[in-house]
Amino acid sequence: MSFPALLNDGGFLEFLRAHPLFAIGLMLIVGYLLARVAGAVRLPEITGFILAGLAMGAGGLAILGKGAAEDLAVITEVALGIIALTIGGELRLAKLRRVYRSVGWITAGQFVLTFFLAGGALLLLSIPLPYALLLGAIATTTSPAAVIAIVQATRARGPFVDHLNGTVALGDALSIAVFGVILAMVPAMLGDGSGASLLIWRSVADLAVSLALGALIGFVIFATTRRQSNPGEVMILTLGFLFLSTALAVSLRFSPLLMNMAAGAAIANLSAGNTRIFRTLEPLTPPVYALFFVIAGTKLNPSLLFGAEVLVLGAAFVAARWVGKYFGSYLGARIGGSEPVIRNWIGVGLFAQAGVALGLVLLLQAASELGQIPGLSPDLVRTATNVVLLSIFVNEISGPPIARLAVTRALDLEE
Repeated sequence: MSFPALLNDGGFLEFLRAHPLFAIGLMLIVGYLLARVAGAVRLPEITGFILAGLAMGAGGLAILGKGAAEDLAVITEVALGIIALTIGGELRLAKLRRVYRSVGWITAGQFVLTFFLAGGALLLLSIPLPYALLLGAIATTTSPAAVIAIVQATRARGPFVDHLNGTVALGDALSIAVFGVILAMVPAMLGDGSGASLLIWRSVADLAVSLALGALIGFVIFATTRRQSNPGEVMILTLGFLFLSTALAVSLRFSPLLMNMAAGAAIANLSAGNTRIFRTLEPLTPPVYALFFVIAGTKLNPSLLFGAEVLVLGAAFVAARWVGKYFGSYLGARIGGSEPVIRNWIGVGLFAQAGVALGLVLLLQAASELGQIPGLSPDLVRTATNVVLLSIFVNEISGPPIARLAVTRALDLEE
C-alpha cells in the first residue's frame, strides 16, 4: 500500500490498527499507565493491565484491529509456556515432601467441592448433565498467571506460598485431566455410546503423553544448559526448547500447560542448582505478563452481562465456584493438618480465573464446530462459552486484588 493511499479514507489508521507492533506498543504503554493508576489505589498491577485490554478490545473502544488481535495469539502461547514452566518449577519434591499431605488434601477438597457445587448449580438451572459436568470441571481451574504474578510482585516466600503454588499446579493439572475425560464421555451420556470408550482412552493417553514429553523436554533443557555459565546462553536454549515444546503441544493437540509444567518440574528436580534456569527468564516476565493480561482483557466483553440467561447462569456459576474454592480448601487444610493461616486464607487466593478456563471452553467450542464429539448442541456450547467468559470477566477483575490480600495477610500472620 502506497503512502498516499494510507492517508486517504482512514487508511493510515487502519494500517496501524492492524499492525501487531502497533498493538504491542500500545498495549504496553496503556497497560503501564493503568497499572500505575491501579497501584495508586492499592490494586494489583494485573487489574490495570486487564482494564487496559478491556478498554482497547472489541468490548471497549475497539482500538485494535482484528488482524492484530489474531497475530497476538502467539504472545499468549509464549506467556502461558513461561508461566507453566515457572509453576512446574515450584513442584520440587524436596519442598513438597514437607507439605505434600496438606497440599494434596487442599487440592482434593477445593476440586471436589467446586466441581460438584458448580456443576450441581447449573444442573438445577436446567443445564443438561454433560454440559453441567464440563462446566463443573472448568470451574475448578485457577489462573496460574495471576498467582505467579502476585507472588513475584510481593516477593512472597514461605509455607503459605508453597501451599498456594502447589495447589494451583496440581489443581489445574487435575482440572485438565478430568475435563478431557468428561469430554470424551459426552457421546455416551448423550445416548450415542459408539466410540466413547476409545475416546476416553485416547484422552487419557494424550494426557500421559503430554506429561512424558514435557519431562523429556525438561531433561533436554537441563542437559544442554548444565555446563553453560553464561546466563544469556542459558536463556536462549531454555526459550528455544520452550517454544518448540509449546508448538509441538499445540500442533499435536496435546496440553501445552501440562507439557511445560512437566518440563519445569523435571528441571527443578534434576538438580537443586537448576533454579538459575528459572532466574534467567525473570527479566522477560514483566513485559510478557503485561501483554498476557492486556490480551486477556481484550477478550472480555461487558455486553455479556446484559443477557438474562447468561447473567443468571453466570452468577450461579461464580457464586458456587467461590464457595467451593474457599470451603473446599478450608476443609482440605483441616484434614491435612495445615496451620490456621493456611486454612483461613488459601481458598481466597484461588479465586482468579483466566487462561486455563478459557483454553478449556475454547476446546469445547472447537470440538463442537469441527464435529469431533458427536451429539454436542451448538446452542448449549454457546451458552457454556458465555457463562465461562462471564466468570472470567468477574474473576479476572476481582480475583487478583483478593489474591493479593490473601498473600499479604498470610505473610503478616506468618511473621
